[in-house]
Amino acid sequence: MTVALAIEGLHKGFAGRQVLDGFSLQVRRGEVMGLLGPNGCGKSTVLNIVCQLLQADAGQVQLMGQPLAQLGAGARARVGLCAQDCALYPDLLPQENLHFFGRLHGLSAVQRYARVNELMDSFGLGPHAATRVGRLSGGWQQRLHLAVALMHRPELLILDEPTAAVDVAARLELWRLIEGLRDSGTTILMTSHQLAEAERLCSRVALMQSGRVAALGTVPELLARVPGQAVAKLQSRDNATTMRRAQSHGWVVLQRAGQLSCLLPRHLSLREVVDALDGPEVSAVSVQAVTLEDAYLELVGDDVVIG
Repeated sequence: MTVALAIEGLHKGFAGRQVLDGFSLQVRRGEVMGLLGPNGCGKSTVLNIVCQLLQADAGQVQLMGQPLAQLGAGARARVGLCAQDCALYPDLLPQENLHFFGRLHGLSAVQRYARVNELMDSFGLGPHAATRVGRLSGGWQQRLHLAVALMHRPELLILDEPTAAVDVAARLELWRLIEGLRDSGTTILMTSHQLAEAERLCSRVALMQSGRVAALGTVPELLARVPGQAVAKLQSRDNATTMRRAQSHGWVVLQRAGQLSCLLPRHLSLREVVDALDGPEVSAVSVQAVTLEDAYLELVGDDVVIG
């Protein structure tokens, strides 16, 4: 498969602190690549370098086989950015925002009007055509923000936590829109703190730690690296006793934020887990399938929990 974005050996430091330490990643054409990691691991720094908003200290980025440094300002015409902060003009109407950014990208009047009509329709913005952006809800503003990022038909779409500041209903609607872009073959590099978002949207996921990729793969591939088929989460009045009982069955036991998690070698019912632990110390038990959070904690570490 053709590589759309190739990042090799990026280094970037701020005030003596190394944020990126040899970061490397390849994004294939037509896939959604997710970057997951704790705050400060370098996710947004990677995106800013790809968008030429920051200069790397070392390393190379290639876009569609061409070095970013050689493309110069022309690279920005090939990349669309939907950042965390909504870069819209609140006093303008949705279509006026689209026209403005279309002019910035050099689209002709004919191109702009056709593209604005297309995006207003596909993003369901028509009912809000007479509403100034500042009066739209956060979810509708973010929907327009995504449309603006697509105005010039970029070859690579960058999404920096696209649903971080919206409610649940708006998040689900934005997921539907991003799924539509993915299914149409749009190449997307996105960051997220929503693990369910990454599981649903991403073709592959890169787990970051300390400025580099610690693990990479599809969600099923990452889940397969967890030494368990299910997770039992426990609340206990005596963690030491409960841990000994769980370990006597060969279960891997982890302690996170005061709660015990047991990686089970096979799917067990709630009754089977309770019977195996057999004691008054356990006050609550839940059993669930292994998730991307478990993969993250297993492959990257449990010093920081993202979510």
